Amino acid sequence: MTAHVNELAVDVRGLRKRYGDLTAVDGIDLGIRRGEVFGLLGPNGAGKSTTVEILQGNRGRDAGEVSVLGSDPANGTRAWRSRVGIVWQDESAPAELTVHETVRHFARCYPAPRDPEEVIALVGLEAKAGSRVKALSGGQRRRLDVALGVIGDPELLLLDEPTTGFDPAARRRFWDLIRLLADEGTTILLTTHYLQEAEALADRLAVVARGRVVAEGEPAALRERYGTGATVEWTEADGTARRERTDTPTRTVAELTHRFDGEIPGLLVTRPTLEDVYLRLTGQEDAR
Repeated sequence: MTAHVNELAVDVRGLRKRYGDLTAVDGIDLGIRRGEVFGLLGPNGAGKSTTVEILQGNRGRDAGEVSVLGSDPANGTRAWRSRVGIVWQDESAPAELTVHETVRHFARCYPAPRDPEEVIALVGLEAKAGSRVKALSGGQRRRLDVALGVIGDPELLLLDEPTTGFDPAARRRFWDLIRLLADEGTTILLTTHYLQEAEALADRLAVVARGRVVAEGEPAALRERYGTGATVEWTEADGTARRERTDTPTRTVAELTHRFDGEIPGLLVTRPTLEDVYLRLTGQEDAR
């Protein structure tokens, strides 16, 4: 393990996991600093959920070294588990209980939980505290799942595709919640298919493909390192829209300025987005 393990909430080296002939995780290395929001990106089947399950202690590994909050999850004690919160894609709340009853029930499982009323307010469910879980909308149930993930006041929060099924407004409210938790010092590992979400929330990202980390760094650094070229768009004198992919956009614009003798109609210069970089790194460029 690294010499700086005490500075890391999660330290993973050479993690491997197979299911029969299928290699789900093929030598992943990760180092997640305490207090940061770390995004784990990758297509379905890339190994993200398996990695999260191993970090949580819910699944064994075939090889590698793993330290989460200073302990091996495979030997995690009840006290250790109380320091790790998790929000899975699948809902975990009992349908017949009310929101308030559910949060209070889960709070009893932890040695030093947050105040249930405070947590219900934190996820924006005050108005639904007396409602049964089965009567909640999909977005409200996901917010309840987040409440159950943070009720134990975890040092590390694992979020596996937490905003799947959210409408845009609910997703933005969830982002505000994650930022609040991060400001309070919670370390957060987020898996998501939404590139805008990853860019908005994550301090650093790792892109996983075929069970391996293919790139890691700050979102802006990944765009700079792996984003190639730019797209220059303009409108010709006859109204025809033109587009050119180039590694020298400044030169292209200068040439167009000279040709048009001044202003270029409909000029638009765009650099590669994080989505462009992600699709390239995961071999899905043709999916656009």
